[in-house]
Amino acid sequence: MMLLYGLAAFGALWWLSKVFVRSDTKAVARAVKIIGGVLALGAAAVLGMKGRIDMALLLGGVGAWALGWSGLNLPVPWRKSGEGLARFRSAMIEMEIDRRSGAVSGTVLAGGYMGRRLGDLDQPSLRALYGECLSFDPEGAAFLEAYFDRRFPGWREYAQGNRDTRTRTQTGAMSKEEAYQVLGLQPGASLDEIREAYRRLMKKLHPDQGGTAHLAARVNQAREVLLSRHR
Repeated sequence: MMLLYGLAAFGALWWLSKVFVRSDTKAVARAVKIIGGVLALGAAAVLGMKGRIDMALLLGGVGAWALGWSGLNLPVPWRKSGEGLARFRSAMIEMEIDRRSGAVSGTVLAGGYMGRRLGDLDQPSLRALYGECLSFDPEGAAFLEAYFDRRFPGWREYAQGNRDTRTRTQTGAMSKEEAYQVLGLQPGASLDEIREAYRRLMKKLHPDQGGTAHLAARVNQAREVLLSRHR
């Protein structure tokens, strides 16, 4: 047991030294948190074997929190920051896309359905919302098209009048805060994190993969905004 602890400590120190060499403060903080979580779980296991269940539960909870575990997630302390939710916001629509599953959800921010979740609206209501967006928020209409593509495959073929359902919008200026939200990153993300988040998201949103040109353009714009910080 002591040999295993020694090897684990050596591996942790080696990993931490590599992180320090990269001078990435966010990575250092993440590494320290993970190491602390592992040590807390190890101490909890030892206390549990000695019958100190109360202290074992306390340290186990601290370790689980440090590693980012929850009742719904598997213990994956190596999960990268780009694997969460991508958020796209227009005047009327906020959309969220899960990078791992590609699931799309959203909320209506303004208009007749303000405050409603897209998943709670039936098809007639969504068509009415789409009409509102076409009139007042073309970018929101483009977001809805991406949502329809996933929830109602083939909807474009049966759209009223068989008209062209591809909303053409131009992307305006994007702030750094919005770019971080689009890629699902925290401020100060490293170049590697930006590129990895971009790559994962484009696998879900590229037009060749069932996405839309508008969303892909927004992701490209977010990447350029954040990469410009490192030039």
